[in-house]
Amino acid sequence: MTVESTAARTPRRSSTSGGKRASAKKAAPKKSTEPQLVQLLTPEGKRVKNAEYDSYVADITADDMRALYRDMVLTRRFDAEATSLQRQGELGLWASLLGQEAAQIGSGRATREDDYVFPTYREHGVAWCRGVDPTNLLGMFRGVNHGGWDPNTNNFHLYTIVIGSQTLHATGYAMGVAKDGADSAVIAYFGDGASSQGDVAEAFTFSAVYNAPVVFFCQNNQWAISEPTEKQTRVPLYQRAQGYGFPGVRVDGNDVLAVLAVTKWALERARTGEGPALIEAFTYRMGAHTTSDDPTKYRSDDEREAWEAKDPILRLRTYLEAEGHADEGFFAELEAESEALGKRVREVVRAMPDPDLMSIFENAYADGHALVDEERAQFAAYQASFAEEGGK
Repeated sequence: MTVESTAARTPRRSSTSGGKRASAKKAAPKKSTEPQLVQLLTPEGKRVKNAEYDSYVADITADDMRALYRDMVLTRRFDAEATSLQRQGELGLWASLLGQEAAQIGSGRATREDDYVFPTYREHGVAWCRGVDPTNLLGMFRGVNHGGWDPNTNNFHLYTIVIGSQTLHATGYAMGVAKDGADSAVIAYFGDGASSQGDVAEAFTFSAVYNAPVVFFCQNNQWAISEPTEKQTRVPLYQRAQGYGFPGVRVDGNDVLAVLAVTKWALERARTGEGPALIEAFTYRMGAHTTSDDPTKYRSDDEREAWEAKDPILRLRTYLEAEGHADEGFFAELEAESEALGKRVREVVRAMPDPDLMSIFENAYADGHALVDEERAQFAAYQASFAEEGGK
């Protein structure tokens, strides 16, 4: 089933002149200009059929659906704890994923272990799916490391702060995968704001020309900091793929089942040599862009409340309860697990040691470099001067 997007804008109709001709045009039936999106679970939690994508989730069991719900609940709890820690001065900044849990968990669970993921800085749910300890995500935001995990352990790249640049990294990596003859795929995450970056356009070009096995996953949360999507594009984002020669799909980003199905489809075609695809997960950022942002200055309470009614977690819970797939015991046990996760996150963050100041010179080059050695020596002398002054 496909449903019409509520966010699309109907283009202005040009005026016509001439009596009968104008009347005939007004009487003619109009095609809908609003984009369609894939949806398998309605906001009311009802399962609907989709001939094109149902096969990709045909093997999903009740246990699997509960697991998806657990992923979203625990990811949201982790995100809430991180936001609270920032407010308490324990983190310098935090980029919340509130409202985007279904887009991240659905796509993350569609990946295979040998696939490689390139995130931006908000993909905490995808990191969870890839087995990255959530506390490792917080070191960078606390200022004690540049990313607390080894990308090669989980095939999950470090967070990328430079907007959109990871799409080029993903494309290059995917081109290498293809040359190696591997049947794995690459997925690159970015937001609607990043879709306006030149790096993203270049990644689209190179991936199409070289038929790279990469899936571009755009989380369209409708606000690039304070800029709404309609100020960045005249067409729905997924339609941009047409100009580069590969398919684009818009999926209900608050429907974890639909996101899982569409991402499986895109990854499978990438693995079998059919090239790149663009997925636009149409969702909503229910919180601030980061903890330094105040969204009340640029969007209305009515808009936020309308999207809160489409909460991805509430949607799946309604479905689980209606189908008899989960009882109060399951939800109570999950709540206890959620509390334990929150407690562990708080304890780990507050116990993080200060970094060794000299570590900033490590990993700049694979081998030694004379300039870095010189800078290291100068910085060491500068730090030593404070100890000398203190001793006088």
